[in-house]
Amino acid sequence: MSRLSTQALTLAYEDRTVVEELDLAVPDGEVTVIVGPNACGKSTTLRALGRLLKPKSGSVLLDGAELAKLPTKRIAQQIGLLPQTPVAPEAITVADLVSRGRQPHQHWWQQWSDEDERAVSEAMARTDVADLAERSVDELSGGQRQRVWIAMALAQETELLLLDEPTTYLDISHQVEVLDLVRQLNHDKGRTVVVVLHDLNQAARYADHLVAMKAGRVVAAGPPSEVVTASLVREVFGLDCVIVPDPVTGSPLVVPGAPWKAA
Repeated sequence: MSRLSTQALTLAYEDRTVVEELDLAVPDGEVTVIVGPNACGKSTTLRALGRLLKPKSGSVLLDGAELAKLPTKRIAQQIGLLPQTPVAPEAITVADLVSRGRQPHQHWWQQWSDEDERAVSEAMARTDVADLAERSVDELSGGQRQRVWIAMALAQETELLLLDEPTTYLDISHQVEVLDLVRQLNHDKGRTVVVVLHDLNQAARYADHLVAMKAGRVVAAGPPSEVVTASLVREVFGLDCVIVPDPVTGSPLVVPGAPWKAA
């Protein structure tokens, strides 16, 4: 089953086509990771899934209805999107920023509720930013800021969560923390998550469903054990490699071929 999908989706920036005739089904209740080389269309596709980019042709479907024709508030109640480089309002505190994730659920006659308070508190606890509540977002490190943005997305409590390169600017320990959090959220809450990642080994470790893109098209999609092969890595990334089992998880691990050496 797939609540979120695309049909013959073509995306462009002015006259430059980035994604062409894309058919994609996001499996419900799973973590889907989109990988591919730079400028292959993965972030552009995620923007379209969150209705930040209007299709040139084709459509994005939510529960069978065209996303472009649905009310904005309904989409915000169903789909949470964390873009690649979000910008916080100047001098806003952590608690205030996370609280903004509740706006799609509020009404003019009831601006804040116990349910809102619970959602924000739980999101901040899950992302380990509760101790930062009164700090200005401007004062935080890159890793702390990223966790705060994820907390805001979690506070929105959507069944679908889209994350565009959430590990960018993070050191390796914080990358693992963020991806463990995504996996835990999926496992505990049954959330459907779509993540764009650069690191193929991280993608193979955390994905239930892996989508490999090249030049605006899907080259392969399925479980990492079926998608991540030496021939696929060569075709998509232009890299000769050996695939071995990850000693911790058993997922496919890409080991690059012999490095270049001077004669």
